[in-house]
Amino acid sequence: MPNRPGLIDLHMHSTVSDGTDTPQALLEAVRSAGIGVFSVTDHDAVRAGKEIRELLKKGDPRFITGAEFSCKDTDGKCHILAYGFDPDAGPIAELVNTLHALRMQKAFARVQKLETEYGFTFPDEERDALFSMANPGKPHIANMMVRCGYAQTKEEAILRYLNPIRLHAGSLKPQEVIGRILAGGGIPVLAHPLFGSGSDNLDDARMEQRLQRLTACGLQGVEAYYSGFSAQQSARMLSLAERFDLYVTAGSDYHGTNKTVRLGETGFDGTAERPDGMERFLALFE
Repeated sequence: MPNRPGLIDLHMHSTVSDGTDTPQALLEAVRSAGIGVFSVTDHDAVRAGKEIRELLKKGDPRFITGAEFSCKDTDGKCHILAYGFDPDAGPIAELVNTLHALRMQKAFARVQKLETEYGFTFPDEERDALFSMANPGKPHIANMMVRCGYAQTKEEAILRYLNPIRLHAGSLKPQEVIGRILAGGGIPVLAHPLFGSGSDNLDDARMEQRLQRLTACGLQGVEAYYSGFSAQQSARMLSLAERFDLYVTAGSDYHGTNKTVRLGETGFDGTAERPDGMERFLALFE
């Protein structure tokens, strides 16, 4: 299928975080999907982007370096997408290292809670495989639970056991994450903004408050088109993006077989006129 310049997907994950496609397989899938512009945004990691850069060939879709960083403040959790940064820049390396260490702490703590609170036991080979991963998270632990017979499905493991676990692990504040992205030459964009913490759907007042606070810290864009958004929700975010003079991006949040979302499933099919915020964003990488 030829690339469609109008079809973009700037939010997807590889095996470097919690996707099921290797970076090479993900690039091949992007080619097959006919996507014209893409970014791989693994959680708290940049390795896949480096690998894909080496694999790109003449005529391939336009690639934008990306990552998705987790943060939390008194208003709850949020994810900040970063685009166009230098993956070898000191501020980015520091950010990746810090969040990787926190992610490992959380993985250890979750497994320990499952063992102490539920009496689960995991074979050494399963634990070793989990903790040798680049960025183990809930889906990886859930899959381990299924293999060990403690849940029927990954979804059951997450909803019944992992989500209720309360951790007191450290985290970075959004202003810290945004500041380091900017220092590394990147563009910080708020991922799936309306969903706030987990699946919470922020109302207009809370969404505006969040954008006011984050733009004051340097946020430059919002993911107005997202696989989980309705047309009405995307319209809300487009209106807010225009009001706050923010860039606009579109992302599927593709995770391979770990989710049912397809590549390119962003809510923006590429045939409609691009909003000004999206045009300005893409122009940065021409």
